[in-house]
Amino acid sequence: MSAARPLTTLRTLAAVAALPLLLTACGYGSEGSDDAAQPKVAADAEKLSADKVRLGYFPNLTHATALVGVQEGILQKELGGTTITASTFNAGPSEIEALNADSIDIGFIGPSPAINGYTKSKGTNLRIVGGSASGGVKLVVNPDKIKTLDDLKGKRIATPQHGNTQDVAFLNWISEKGWKVDAQSGKGDVSVVRTDNKVTPNAYTSGSIDGAWVPEPTASKLVSEGAKVLLDESTLWPDKKFVITNIIVSQKFLAEHPDVVEAVLRGVVKTNAWINANPDKAKASANAKLKELTGKPLGAKVIDAAWPSIQFTNDPLAATLQAQADHAVKAGLLKQPDLNGIYDLKPLNKVLKAAGQPEVADAGLGVK
Repeated sequence: MSAARPLTTLRTLAAVAALPLLLTACGYGSEGSDDAAQPKVAADAEKLSADKVRLGYFPNLTHATALVGVQEGILQKELGGTTITASTFNAGPSEIEALNADSIDIGFIGPSPAINGYTKSKGTNLRIVGGSASGGVKLVVNPDKIKTLDDLKGKRIATPQHGNTQDVAFLNWISEKGWKVDAQSGKGDVSVVRTDNKVTPNAYTSGSIDGAWVPEPTASKLVSEGAKVLLDESTLWPDKKFVITNIIVSQKFLAEHPDVVEAVLRGVVKTNAWINANPDKAKASANAKLKELTGKPLGAKVIDAAWPSIQFTNDPLAATLQAQADHAVKAGLLKQPDLNGIYDLKPLNKVLKAAGQPEVADAGLGVK
């Protein structure tokens, strides 16, 4: 029923009083910044077909596969002598721009920027080669102002960015309530305020917004400031699963270095298995990487509340990607996209088969 994520544009923050002073107060990473400590490579490790692979991801818990895979050296181990160069982003569009500019090769990213990037390039720039995470998105509100879902009418609710995954999800939910909101301006029966995740907690405490439809850890950070979870987006989806993080690769890199892509996917599968088998250790590992990237870890109260709502999965949940694209079209944010060929799951299914795990489906959207 819903849809979820890119990240942020500061233009819209002008509508939120007092926020410009808060831009550096509560971030989860720097857009496009190089990862401070790159993984160590064994001196005798053999290189694959590329000297290095440039990886992009967000310093968010919904990208914990990347956080943990890099932190624990699991991805690097599978790559042997081919080194990882990692960069972090706060916004999906920025990561797509980096991929298009040949600044990264593989990225962890939400469904909406993947869809937008693929359609704008007319299907020439990227492929989705795997899944990473499901869930981890919540509607959190000021309990003094909003006690039921019907109380959202007339209130100011933040989403991370115009047209991003959570923005699409919220607009779709509003539409299904029978309420009207202009998708471009965010004005209507509910005021949709596009606000950078870094400043959303400050916007909430200042009273500039009454709630937010946001991913983790922003949702739990708001809860730590007194907000209440009113809706978990997973409850709107079949089997409570929907894609929140995909793995994309540039088509050029996939064609030239399939062995490197396969090695990264082996590392992803092993990382997800380790996360699911060792949730406490994985949570600590992700938080250690967040501290390295952002200068401070998440508080125990925040990460303990956020972690259980995220499912780490190799399945890209392709049917939910199509549903999210349909929601964006319905909201007037996207023309009907041709997503045929957006997936190439052959390398992942080869890895899964070798690991004795079931293959995953592309919902008919795979490359022919």
